[in-house]
Order: sequence, then structure tokens, then C-alpha cells
Amino acid sequence: MASALLLGLTLATPAHAAGGKYVALGDSYTVGVGTRTYDNPDDACRRGPLSYTRLWAAQHPGYSFVEAACSGDTTTELLANQVPRVTADTTLVTVQIGGNDVGFVEVLKNCILTIDDNDCIKGVEAAKAAATGYLPGRLQQVYSTIRARAPQARVVAVGYPRLYTIGGNCGILGLSDKERTALNSAADTLAGVQSAAASAAGLTYLDPRPAFDPHTLCSGGSEWVTSLEWSKLNESYHPNAAGHRDGYLAQLNRITG
Repeated sequence: MASALLLGLTLATPAHAAGGKYVALGDSYTVGVGTRTYDNPDDACRRGPLSYTRLWAAQHPGYSFVEAACSGDTTTELLANQVPRVTADTTLVTVQIGGNDVGFVEVLKNCILTIDDNDCIKGVEAAKAAATGYLPGRLQQVYSTIRARAPQARVVAVGYPRLYTIGGNCGILGLSDKERTALNSAADTLAGVQSAAASAAGLTYLDPRPAFDPHTLCSGGSEWVTSLEWSKLNESYHPNAAGHRDGYLAQLNRITG
């Protein structure tokens, strides 16, 4: 009888009850820019409750949660200001970084504001060159530093989605399909660099592209990425609430349980 009761209690205990320490590192894609809901809209980090990291922490109340990610950060800021919050007792780290290192925000702005497709494409190619030339060494330093600070932690390197469905339902308004294709290729280049660096460091790589592809801009379905807003350029081209919840969170849960 006692053993049966013990078995019942064991089975009734949810998997999410396990404890640990989770540290979230990253940039604007990490903190929830694009969800339009923030703790303090005037704070430079622009953290909000609908980010995939906050949602994961809420689903795993046994974990203590450290939100170190900050909008606009590069690998330099991440190493200086965020990584020190990873400690030896950390059991899970997510790290999403690299887009700002290659100037992807400025590339997007240039593509939006320029009339000539070639100007946009030149900017994209420059960012891709930075991604393949400069970024691998920076990611190696980030990943190895995290691993050294928390040798027992599970570390998940998180990537960026493609933004557009090519030949979709956007028509001729906005960017051309040539520009959209170029921007998608930048996401693919970043993914290749990130996944290779993560593999070399023994990290798990979360690739959001397959999940996001049916929900990108111009897809004709439910979109998980914010579209261009002239009055709020800093909201544009980020995962929205659905992207964080149904995209990133769902994939992170498949990795962590």
C-alpha cells in the first residue's frame, strides 16, 4: 500500500518541478523586442514578460532565473556585462548573440531606406563577410568562457530565423524579392557560423528556421515576425509574442524538457 502511494506521488510530480539555475544571455531577440510588452519601455535593455526566456522560467518554477540579456548587445557587451552572471551552480544557459556584431540592424535600415536593390545587397554581403570572418572567433570566446564558468551546465546557442517567404503574398510593396532573398541569406550565413561554433564548443544549437519558415513575413499564414513599422523601426523584424511562445519556447522545451 505504501509503495503504491509512493508510486502515485512520483507519477503525479510534474517533470517541470526539477530545479536548477537558468541564465539567459543575448540581445534584442532574447529579451522580447517585438512583443510590444516591456517592463519599462524607457529602459535600454527593453526586457519584457513575453520573451521565450521568461516563458520558460515561468514553466519551470523550480529553477532560479537570471535575465542578463540586453537589447543591442554585441559579444563584447555580453562578455563584459552578461557572462559574469553565469556561476558554477548554473545548470542551464541560453545564449543568442551575433546579429549586432555584424551590423544586421544597420543592414536592415539600409535595405528599408535605399531605392536601389544593389545598395541593400552590398550591405548584406558586407554583413555576411563579417559573419564568416570576424564572428567565429568572437563566438568561440563567448562559448568557451560560458563553459569555463559553468562546466556542468547545459548550454544552448540560439539562432535567428529567416525573415521572409520569397514569392509570398507581400506583392510589390516594400522590399523587392531580391532584397528579401539577400536578407534570408544573411540569416542562413549566421546560422552556419553559429552552429559550427556551437558544435566545436560542445553546445546544443537551437535552429529556429524550420519552425519559423511557415510563419515568416509574406507567408500568408500567422506571422511570427514583426513587419516594418516606420514609426517604430526598433520593433520591426523581431519575433512577436507568437514567435516567442510557439517558436522559440516550443523548441527550447523540446531540448530541455
